[in-house]
Amino acid sequence: MPNLRRSLPLRCLFALVLALCSIAVHAQDTPDANTPAVVLTPAQTLVQLRAQLDNIKAAVDARKPDAPLNDLRGNALTVQQDAEQVVSTLSPQSASLQARVDVLGPAPVKGGPPESAQLAAQRRQLGKAKNDIDGQIKQANSLGTEAAQLATHVAELRRDQFQTALASRTATPFSRAFWSDPVKAFPDDMGRIRQLGSNALDAIRQAWQPPNRLPFVICLLLAAALLAVGRRLIEKMLGRLTIDRLPAGHLRRSALAFAVTLAYTLAIGLAAQFMHMAVNWNDLLDDDLETLAHRFVRLVTFAAFMAGLGRAMLSCGRPSWRLPGLSDATAEKLRAFPVLLALGALAIGVVETVSSTVGASLATTVLTRAVLAVLIGVLIGSVLLRLGQSRRVTLAAGETPTQRPVWIGLVIGAAFICVAMTFLGVASGYIAFAFFIARQMLWFGVVLTALYLMMHLVDDIFDTVFAPKGHTGLRMQNSFGVSSNALEQTGTVLSGAARAMLVILAVAIVLTPFGAGPQELIERVSNTLSSASLGKLNIRATDIFSALLVFVVGLFIVRVIKRWLSEQLLPKTALDPGMQNSMVTLLGYVGGVLVFGVALADIGVDLQSIAWMASALSVGIGFGLQAIVQNFISGLILLAERPVKVGDWVSIGGVEGDIRRINVRATEIQMSDRSTMIVPNSQFITSNVRNVTLANAQGRVSIKLAMPLDTDASKAREILLDVLRGHPGTLAIPAPAVTLENLDAGSMTFACVGYVNSPRDVGNVKSDVLFEMLQRLRAAKLPMTSPQSMVVRTLPAAAEGSDDRD
Repeated sequence: MPNLRRSLPLRCLFALVLALCSIAVHAQDTPDANTPAVVLTPAQTLVQLRAQLDNIKAAVDARKPDAPLNDLRGNALTVQQDAEQVVSTLSPQSASLQARVDVLGPAPVKGGPPESAQLAAQRRQLGKAKNDIDGQIKQANSLGTEAAQLATHVAELRRDQFQTALASRTATPFSRAFWSDPVKAFPDDMGRIRQLGSNALDAIRQAWQPPNRLPFVICLLLAAALLAVGRRLIEKMLGRLTIDRLPAGHLRRSALAFAVTLAYTLAIGLAAQFMHMAVNWNDLLDDDLETLAHRFVRLVTFAAFMAGLGRAMLSCGRPSWRLPGLSDATAEKLRAFPVLLALGALAIGVVETVSSTVGASLATTVLTRAVLAVLIGVLIGSVLLRLGQSRRVTLAAGETPTQRPVWIGLVIGAAFICVAMTFLGVASGYIAFAFFIARQMLWFGVVLTALYLMMHLVDDIFDTVFAPKGHTGLRMQNSFGVSSNALEQTGTVLSGAARAMLVILAVAIVLTPFGAGPQELIERVSNTLSSASLGKLNIRATDIFSALLVFVVGLFIVRVIKRWLSEQLLPKTALDPGMQNSMVTLLGYVGGVLVFGVALADIGVDLQSIAWMASALSVGIGFGLQAIVQNFISGLILLAERPVKVGDWVSIGGVEGDIRRINVRATEIQMSDRSTMIVPNSQFITSNVRNVTLANAQGRVSIKLAMPLDTDASKAREILLDVLRGHPGTLAIPAPAVTLENLDAGSMTFACVGYVNSPRDVGNVKSDVLFEMLQRLRAAKLPMTSPQSMVVRTLPAAAEGSDDRD
């Protein structure tokens, strides 16, 4: 109850913030009822797209050396997407018109009877409409192709511009020109910045006017609430949800780190968005200010993500929940750097955006980039020095530092080299190169840290879900009959696949320029996952993962069907257990082959090509894999003809035992001593096999008893028959029999025969019958014949000589 009372005000405040957020967003997104919605026809859309494409071409032709080619490329890609959308909209209409024309039938041939005037007019009308739509589709396809080519051209220009900028050299900071040129350009640059600030202040004054004052105040209050208590509130709620709802283990630790990062990003990013909404409630900002505001919101959100990610990795408030192997002293020394690095990244983005918006001079741009490069280099260098200092202190104290992986050592070494290159680049005048290295260090560090967090999170999720002793693992074992080893192996495989996917995404994101927009980021990721050709086969990462998903799901479905057959359907039939096992095994083979074929088809592999390849390799398979193929075919014959089946008692080549499993290559036979003999399937086809239990064979109990010649044979026979008939395991039909088999020197031999239901019962029944016979014969004073023995004695030589003299 005390915890609930303490958290109740926080929950109420959080609910109030969410309610105000929803009201503000709904009020902004609700269109004016008096404003009619403008819907463009496909023809008007094509005209508008053509004008946009021409403007992009003109901007590319008239570009300046520092023109933002990235925005032009994004605009070209937007035109391409809009053109493809027009094609997807018009294609069904064209198909519908063609279907209506086909309903009218073929047009009359020349010289044939004419069709009615109404039908001819309808044919002309439909043909004209279809021709117009086909023309618009061709125009849209042409626009899409031109836009794609233009985007490729802009990308090449940006690449050339980037290489030129990296190789360009300016005055060094130790020269007078480096400082004098910005001083000369300072008045003009400040004038442009003041003009931009004046426009922003005018927009704020307009937002303060009575029609916009209330939403302005509400949005600012929401932003302030998010910055003041929203972050802590979201973090606290997510942390409590993580601790209370997730099972104990490593998943709590990685999930809490993810929750801290998410809390920072959401709180600060939403606050920046509400500030933007406060100023631009009724589209008060012009195009330049609107672009600048959107860019500012993205930069603030990215900086918040950096700060939250760094704070989650250090976890100074919860040392036992820290993911990296850092000591408490090291984490405390690095506590301020996530925020400082986030502010540095924010400064880079804001300065670059403002410089591009106001058209700052080249000298001012070079100066600001040099300062920012040195600032980022100092921050990253300080982090590296503090890490090294903490490690040296640990070694000096006689303690063993935490063993770190090799890749972390390589990353730290590369970071030292990049910091040195940044300082050398600024000192030697290669400002653009140094600025590029500084930005890429930030970008690579953020991506690598996020990848580290996501890999831990993915591993912990799969380990928890597929843990054999966990709640989910136990349910899967009970529901699907999966063994604990198979469950752990499945979790490991899925975790490895997810980690591989994360690495691919991280590589694609690292190759994306720092500060790129979402559209370019998505495009870069999609290009990384796009197809690579292997001959005529296009290999795409998405198709590979799709095929893996199809394969896993298909095997799961086959397993479910096999379990349903073996546990529910087949036991209710008249089939014997061996036949049921054979059917389930054959279904598994056929289903596995079909699933594998479907997975290959999903990748794009032509199954007919595989058939031709298999035909070409059949000769090699016949010679090189003859034994394996022979055993495989023999296994199929055993499952189909069933000369032996699971559970049969067989004898082959001196091996006798019960068949426990018929596999693809060999059959497992369990011997009487509980050992298992692996016999190739081909031996069951080519060798003589004795099947004791074939066709439900009965067992035969055979006993031979030797008795003296003076024994009452009739009485003995009566006792033996009574014992055989009285045992519950012997059958009445065929009836037991006792015959006098032989008369030997001093004894007679009785042959006792009885039948049982199964050969497996012979041993137990024979033992019981023998015990009972011995007891009854002794009670009747009918003795058994003892085996005769001959004793050979050798006399001493002296005794033999004395006898001779006598």
